[in-house]
Amino acid sequence: MVPVNALLALPATDATILRRLPEVIAAAAKIDVVRVAPLPQTLLPPIPPPEKVLCIGLNYLDHAIETGAEPPTEPVVFSKFNTALVGHGDAIVLPALSQQVDYEAELVVVIGRTARHVTVEEAADCVAGYTCGHDVSARDWQKGRPGGQWLLGKSFDTFGPVGPYLVTADEIPDAGNVRVRMHLNDEVVQDSTTAQLIFDIPQLISHLSKIMTLHAGDLIFTGTPPGVGAARNPPRFLRDGDICTVEIDGIGRLTNRCVAETSLG
Repeated sequence: MVPVNALLALPATDATILRRLPEVIAAAAKIDVVRVAPLPQTLLPPIPPPEKVLCIGLNYLDHAIETGAEPPTEPVVFSKFNTALVGHGDAIVLPALSQQVDYEAELVVVIGRTARHVTVEEAADCVAGYTCGHDVSARDWQKGRPGGQWLLGKSFDTFGPVGPYLVTADEIPDAGNVRVRMHLNDEVVQDSTTAQLIFDIPQLISHLSKIMTLHAGDLIFTGTPPGVGAARNPPRFLRDGDICTVEIDGIGRLTNRCVAETSLG
């Protein structure tokens, strides 16, 4: 493996790297021998700290149906604070304030350049790449608190695992048809494809760019497939010791263990 900052002499935490990915790819192609080191058990998120973490709700048709909601006529947008982000191998801390923490496997888009008022046709040029994401959700905050506290229910620390890799856009030729799964311990609890997205990735980027300026490093969680714990009968929420693995074809497997906040001392 070759550190990206060694190829461009840039700080690894600088979002400039995302805007210069074509140079990174070209420089890496000139290296004759790539030394592959064992993957550490714990990784940092594969992107610099983002300015914005944007999330799309009810964006899989089959997930909207399972929740009993009408399929939305425009994207349902909410956010997470970036303090929720953790990497592969980090713990998901189940907060003492919630008894209904749920799982959501998602394909995450990483923005690669400034985007404002882009068309659907221009949107693909704004994508640096993709990674796996887990939109951990405290349902009793998201839906059970006054007004529905979506932001807080989605933004507890560790509620945004991403990784293990950033896969550049050229490596995912059809992001509109990739398989997304969630493994909960030894069981596959979510399994669908992004062909089920109500609003596809170019539509999402174009829509968001009409409202706000997207910057390199911003993340878009594109929605989750059916099979979430809250929609099961009986509901199945995350417990201390559960192991969650988001698997997306062409990207890899993002694995995190759940740890009860009370057990951390």
